[in-house]
Amino acid sequence: MVKKIRFGLIGKNISYSFSRKYFDKKFSELKLNNYTYDNFDLEEIDEFPAVIGENLGSIQGLNVTIPYKLEVFKYIDEIDDDALVIGAVNTIKILDNGQLKGFNTDVYGFEHSLKPLLKKHVKSALILGTGGASKAVTFVLNKLNIAYKYVSRNPKNNETYSYDELTENVMMDHHLIINCTPIGTHPNSDVSPKIPYQYVTDKHFLFDLIYNPSETLFLSKGKEKGAIVKNGLQMLELQADKAWEIWTT
Repeated sequence: MVKKIRFGLIGKNISYSFSRKYFDKKFSELKLNNYTYDNFDLEEIDEFPAVIGENLGSIQGLNVTIPYKLEVFKYIDEIDDDALVIGAVNTIKILDNGQLKGFNTDVYGFEHSLKPLLKKHVKSALILGTGGASKAVTFVLNKLNIAYKYVSRNPKNNETYSYDELTENVMMDHHLIINCTPIGTHPNSDVSPKIPYQYVTDKHFLFDLIYNPSETLFLSKGKEKGAIVKNGLQMLELQADKAWEIWTT
């Protein structure tokens, strides 16, 4: 009997997930008929050790998504240097000795999705949201020497604006706006982050980490103002390919 090689996704309410379809297609194209990719939908992160224990020996790698990119840290034996700095893990490799090593491939995906459309005049950014997704974004912005401020409903320090503080001057000083919140995700695609879209111009670049729908209301409103817009699909594809590279080398 051919041994089954398993991969999967750790998250909560992930039936919609991009990852399983993506990897199922990859396995089919590569004719890896004994490879499978499963969703492990966990109500709490405390269920994670049981997933590992029940599948040890067959499972070789996992992706991690909302809301566990930070919480999974306590179960990882070794953390890649970049993931340690970022403070979030979205890829786990199960080593030959059974230990778990954590990586962050969101960084690779975001950087290589962002850079081709980045204009030279873009020197500062607004990051909508302060959760796990924003951590990979800030890592890349630091690398690219792009200054940034967070935007949150409940700002906790002077590095963060409230949405009410986004004046015309603030918007004109920050030409890159990155949505790291889930606002606008299907099926709630009739809402968008409450930024003052009247101050968006053709000098702006709106990047949405959401990929479903392909054009969120956030992006649609930006496009109406002539802004460059991009969704999170390519970022997802690139981070998934990077995860595959980690698992298979």
